[in-house]
Amino acid sequence: MAVETTAASVSALCRAAKAAARSLAATDSGARDGALLAMALALEARTEEILEANARDLEAGRGSGLSAALMDRLALDEGRIAAMAAGVRAIVALTDPVGEVIDGHRLPNGLDLRKVRVPLGVVAVVYEARPNVTIDAAALCLKSGNAVLLRGSSSAAHSNAVLAAVAREAVEAAGLAPGVVSLVAGGGRDELAELAGQEGLVDLIIPRGGEGLKKALSAVAKVPVIYAASGNCHVYVDTSADLDMAEQIVVNAKVQRPGVCNAAETLLVHEAVAQAFLPRAVRALRGHGVELRAEPRARAAAGAEGAALADATQEDFAEEFLALIMAVKVVGSVDEAIEHVNAYGSGHSEAIVTDDFASARAFQTSVDAACVYVNASTRFTDGGEFGMGAEIGNSTQKLHARGPIGLRELYTFMYLVDGAGQVRG
Repeated sequence: MAVETTAASVSALCRAAKAAARSLAATDSGARDGALLAMALALEARTEEILEANARDLEAGRGSGLSAALMDRLALDEGRIAAMAAGVRAIVALTDPVGEVIDGHRLPNGLDLRKVRVPLGVVAVVYEARPNVTIDAAALCLKSGNAVLLRGSSSAAHSNAVLAAVAREAVEAAGLAPGVVSLVAGGGRDELAELAGQEGLVDLIIPRGGEGLKKALSAVAKVPVIYAASGNCHVYVDTSADLDMAEQIVVNAKVQRPGVCNAAETLLVHEAVAQAFLPRAVRALRGHGVELRAEPRARAAAGAEGAALADATQEDFAEEFLALIMAVKVVGSVDEAIEHVNAYGSGHSEAIVTDDFASARAFQTSVDAACVYVNASTRFTDGGEFGMGAEIGNSTQKLHARGPIGLRELYTFMYLVDGAGQVRG
């Protein structure tokens, strides 16, 4: 059971994390890797306990009317717990970047200058209805030499409490300092504001959730924030697209797991192929239970299939549905597709299906997003899929980190300068 905390105890947790971060920064990679392996073993050994806690959250979620997408994010099973443990082991296998020399040279005055990668210190991760983030965040932060403060949502309170305890007890038993992994539980928005105001103690906050969480945090944050926010993603089918490939990509991007941020929310189709492509695409998507909302040109191009489609509004094109709902629009050119994506997209992941190099190049260079795909599903935007072992979230901003927030996004750097008595004249 999660322990309720007060605003005062948030400060205490942050102070303990700061002290632990100093200790952690002095450990070698072998000690951190050993602690992570202990965490993976503990996850497997305590699977039944984790599932029992998760069942309580799922029961409460059903009672409160959580959407199907949120229930899917919340649910754990033996396979997902095994995948978490495998993800921890994958992080262990990654090269430790602590102390890596990014750049270096000798200055004309004889000073030797090195730019060296170092941990951030204390990272707070705020997340909604995703208990797996508890382990992903803890493992990535420990590997990178950072202490972590975990603040999940009330909908996953029991799951997060057990998972955080598994991680904390395993790494402390392996010899790491108390406070390296901490769960900040309870307290609501006031507690979030307290956490976001810990200047000098918390070095970075990463919120992983919807626009509501982003707005709530941005209104009160006094410490640096990397927003892992919403994903209003698009698939654009260009005039030269292989339509069989396009259908497979569109269906995968929408239905493979619709409640996640890299699922496609809008389908854009070039007018030259709309009549050939939309009837089959509509049939395929509706066959998977997708509700389609189309603007008039798209409804007309879909032929008989279009009669059953709902009208799309401007709000639909701006919506991150996180469900089996998709907006559809016909465009007259790749430039119009790019304009639409940049107007409505959230900067997450965008895809074009085309056999034309010029169209692909225009889309890749002009779309404003962290990840841009040519002839592939948006569903690949994921730290694990990108070979990062895991991720804390996907950054949709541009400073410091963009796209999957993995191991190398949890560092800063410092300059080490060696001299032989030089003074500045």
